[in-house]
Amino acid sequence: MASRMPSHSAILSKSLRASFQCLHRRPAQSLTPVQRQLQRRNISAYGYEQAKALTFPEYGDPPSVLSLHSHSISPAHGNLMTLRFLASPINPADINQIQGVYPSKPRFTTSLSTAAPIAVAGNEGVAEIIALGDKVKGEGFKRGDWVIMNGPGFGTWRTHASAETKDVVKLEEAARQGITPIQAGTVSINPCTAYRMLKDFVSLQPGEWFIQNGANSGVGRAAIQLGKQWGLKSINVIRARDDKAKEDKLKQELKDLGADVVITDVELQAQGIRDQAKEWTSGGREPIRLALNCVNGKAATAMAKLLASESHFVTYGAMSKQPLTIPASMLIFKDIHFHGFWVSKWANGNVEGKKKTVEDVLGLIREGKFKDTPTEVINWEWETKGEDLIAKVKDTLEGYREGKGVFVFGKT
Repeated sequence: MASRMPSHSAILSKSLRASFQCLHRRPAQSLTPVQRQLQRRNISAYGYEQAKALTFPEYGDPPSVLSLHSHSISPAHGNLMTLRFLASPINPADINQIQGVYPSKPRFTTSLSTAAPIAVAGNEGVAEIIALGDKVKGEGFKRGDWVIMNGPGFGTWRTHASAETKDVVKLEEAARQGITPIQAGTVSINPCTAYRMLKDFVSLQPGEWFIQNGANSGVGRAAIQLGKQWGLKSINVIRARDDKAKEDKLKQELKDLGADVVITDVELQAQGIRDQAKEWTSGGREPIRLALNCVNGKAATAMAKLLASESHFVTYGAMSKQPLTIPASMLIFKDIHFHGFWVSKWANGNVEGKKKTVEDVLGLIREGKFKDTPTEVINWEWETKGEDLIAKVKDTLEGYREGKGVFVFGKT
């Protein structure tokens, strides 16, 4: 009777089983590179990438709806690329998006091997291309390139993703020089927001003033530093603290970044603030022509009152969850122009503009002229448990963090 030859798949299967068995017997230093990769996590012999993501099936309180989901990513082909994330921050907008109260909506999909649609949380981050199809190569991308997200809703709280070129903006080699993943992964929202607001609404000249609230936020810190680089002067408003020592420390911290004046929202609304503003601005001869608002409420109205006629007031947030009340006199007699700004909407129609803005900020970071926002590293390894990652998101939600939380991906 003729013997049957084993099939290719049977041989491959036997080889893989042998590799996995070896992993339990041999010390790590004696393993081949392929075996170390297999030990790190399960990888398909057919090129499927194994991934994990923080996902949610519906809107709600993040700790209640988030879960860690495992799935496979098909081999990159055609116009697809496979990304491995390096760093992804936790922004307030990410929390709002999970809650369902943010204008930008995530992508609910069944493409992650689920019966019902789910969405991946997170909007900002930097990833490395680890595989790409022929069409992607033809568009100037290659393995090892770093990319940031082109817009919100992609889902960045994950180890790996499949993406198209329209989903990402490539960081050129020169822009990456001397830049860490955390710096690249946190540059596209807060610094870009500050940059565009300082540039796009009024042409401020060196020596001129702007005023902002939320000055210790990521956008606020970026505005202080960018303004200083461009020769602008700034009045910066922070929330009053019960602990005056912490309040004074924060004021000094912002002055060290380049702030000219730092006051609290209580001081802003006190009698005599207009006289103080005149002292700061050479008797009022140096007009305050731009205001940046992310708070709203009475303090924002008080800030608007310090503006010169024909100035511009830009709102990009509403942290107090209070309305912005505009006295008619500001519109009629002072002709102050009120605007709204959302960097995601701006970026949708300005891909090249976003790329240039990001490169400019990264250039300042590289030259030591722009300091990172304080961050707390949240290590994400392949073995990291979902409940540990979700607990870190909950910490951000409840304000238990001095710096911005950033997922930093290790051996994933």
